Amino acid sequence: MQRPIAILLMAMGGPDKLENVEPFLLDVRSGRPTPPELVEEIRERYRVTGGKSPALEITREVARRLEQQLNGHRPPSRAGFRVYVGLRHWHPSIKEAYAELLGDRPERLVGLCMAPQYSSMSIGAYIQKVEEARRTLGGDFPISYVESWHRHPGLIRAIADNITAALQRFPAEVRPRVPILFTAHSLPERILQANDPYPVEVRATMDAVCELVKPETARFAYQSQGRSGEKWLGPDVESTLAELHRGGHRHVLIAPIGFISDHVEILYDVDVEFKRLAESKGMRLERISMLNATMPLIDTLASVLEEHLASPVRHVSP
Repeated sequence: MQRPIAILLMAMGGPDKLENVEPFLLDVRSGRPTPPELVEEIRERYRVTGGKSPALEITREVARRLEQQLNGHRPPSRAGFRVYVGLRHWHPSIKEAYAELLGDRPERLVGLCMAPQYSSMSIGAYIQKVEEARRTLGGDFPISYVESWHRHPGLIRAIADNITAALQRFPAEVRPRVPILFTAHSLPERILQANDPYPVEVRATMDAVCELVKPETARFAYQSQGRSGEKWLGPDVESTLAELHRGGHRHVLIAPIGFISDHVEILYDVDVEFKRLAESKGMRLERISMLNATMPLIDTLASVLEEHLASPVRHVSP
């Protein structure tokens, strides 16, 4: 067999059963114990949304379909690409995935995250995990990273199509005026001091989508702020929903553009908490479908990788 090009598809991850919520949080918090009441609160969120995170199953299906797409109709013995899955905070970890791909002696490795917008605290942290694995386990192949794909035409079109589909759930007479509330995961405000591109990139994704769907009213808010005690990026969804309500809006469509797949920040924060809040104000809140392992995402990721491999890259490890 020829040496394959390895693609390491990376995602945040999540507990695979309720008993693993506490060790998962311990990993997320870099070994700092989680207060028992917070553990139980997070465990309840997973209990309400199916008893585990769907992140691994979704990412594995993305990897399977992406590998098929990249290889076309080549027989397995002539496969040019192998796609591996590594999770930042659960199993299989990025280090475990790196060890697996190391055994296949790849020609090169490309790291790709299931997150379109770059931040040093998100994509940067994934890159650091890969580099740590390399220092520990070795490897004589070059490594490069797709750091951002926040304005890729495939991504923008896929989100726009999901918005158009979701708007059909509203009565025809209000549909043209339903505000679109775009959201992304909040990060600590301190990233602004380092000129982190994340806030600019999530807004750029929103602007590109709006160019296609042309909503009468569009708002942006951050969601799923952490419990660290420091200031997090805003505005938040709660205050934005209140603003829309004061403006006379009784319908709203949430488009979580900072997320690719279903997980607790979507299935609980949006589908349970934000819906409940909207209902308390007499508002109807709907959400667009996430891309998950659908073909629009697979096509987009394949295009992102092809463009990356065809052009000079900035971040390459020897």
